[in-house]
Amino acid sequence: MNEYDVIIIGSGPGGYVSAIRCAQLGLKTAIVEKYNTLGGTCLNVGCIPSKAWLDSSERFHDIVHSVKDHGINVKEAKLDFKKMRERVEKVVSQTCEGINYLMKKNKITVYTGMGSFIDTHTVEVKGKKTEKIQGKNIVIATGSKPISLPGIDIDKKRVVTSTEALYLEKLPKSMVVIGGGVIGLELGSVYARLGTKVTVIEYADSIIATMDKDLGKELQKTLKKLGIEFYLSHGVKETKSTTKKVTVKAENNKTKEMIEVDCEICLVSVGRKAFTDSLGLENLGIEVDDRGRIPSNEKMQTSHAHIYAIGDVTKGAMLAHKAEEEGVFVAETIAGQKPHINHHLIPGVVYTWPEVAAVGFNEVELKEKGIPFKKGSFPFKASGRARASNESDGFIKVLAHKDTDEILGVHMIGPRAADLISEAVVAMEYKASAEDICRICHAHPTYSESFKEACLAATENRAVHI
Repeated sequence: MNEYDVIIIGSGPGGYVSAIRCAQLGLKTAIVEKYNTLGGTCLNVGCIPSKAWLDSSERFHDIVHSVKDHGINVKEAKLDFKKMRERVEKVVSQTCEGINYLMKKNKITVYTGMGSFIDTHTVEVKGKKTEKIQGKNIVIATGSKPISLPGIDIDKKRVVTSTEALYLEKLPKSMVVIGGGVIGLELGSVYARLGTKVTVIEYADSIIATMDKDLGKELQKTLKKLGIEFYLSHGVKETKSTTKKVTVKAENNKTKEMIEVDCEICLVSVGRKAFTDSLGLENLGIEVDDRGRIPSNEKMQTSHAHIYAIGDVTKGAMLAHKAEEEGVFVAETIAGQKPHINHHLIPGVVYTWPEVAAVGFNEVELKEKGIPFKKGSFPFKASGRARASNESDGFIKVLAHKDTDEILGVHMIGPRAADLISEAVVAMEYKASAEDICRICHAHPTYSESFKEACLAATENRAVHI
């Protein structure tokens, strides 16, 4: 039986990054993946393909609707949906091949098959053949899977999850998205840009309900420009499929009025659940919660100190970069180092256009905690760079402590917000005040100037350009 210093079950961003860091630290490492390709949900049916679709659809939409504002006249833009899909598949393939290369480069042994615990140090891998391996330390990084609702039959043809929505054979004429969260809005915006009539049905009274309310309002306003229709505060009761269409029935949470919406494709995007099935956790005496998550401490350790859980199988936001940070943290912990991770400062991003990003506390949370704060906001329509790029939707909001001026939260919607949020994360990691950012020179003209202006607005209303 082969023995390793570390066995990692799952090859998503948390798993493969943890494996690489373990190998860098001189630990004999193995990784177990049930599918034939490495990379997990993120690389195969999540982050990477969705961002490829988003980029392609943005380019198409700009050519059809926006480039004429720049003095560029295109006689006719034709959509080749098959070619667009092939590009997405190529991006995914190249990215996964890159992970294979990294495994070989770092001398990490890859086992293909379903991994499950026999005991606290032994993992059985059921693939083309069944074999057992032993690890001094074991990391569970098996990710998550989409969930559904009562009354909804996901047939993966007419009623689909995000996995199937990424690889449709043809462009649907109409689509209902059940769930106004990150995944649903990203994919909904992709198809809306390409010409699909998209309707979003959301149970909460706002989209991206877990984020700042102002972000949700602004995003809804911009998505309506794409022709997306919204039914907020509506709970879906059932879906009925035929060979040609899906009928979605939903009830208004307040008036109890029922609506029916017909569509060609129904995308169910109501959240995800930790994938801990078939892991054999019962052999370890580990019980999961109602969402399948594995209890762990601040060091990512389960009830067995040498068995760790990271990423979507633990509490917290289901984000690839969270899993990566936890993967590195665990590797360095196993190696005897004292790593750092601040879960409060893991940014959240929605890759629609405009993009949405946030880090730290929002206003509601600060009020609930009784923390005195002040805020400053700067609209992108006042940004010279945004106007020059014809990208003036959105704003940046900075929340700072009323007494100390320490930045407590940053919330933004606008061009390149996914990249801009990193400056806020760095600032907050080092406990910067809003005035600290005000005193730092930002290049002109850039989108990042808007963050400085928002900090100026939070510091005695000193914003220059509004």
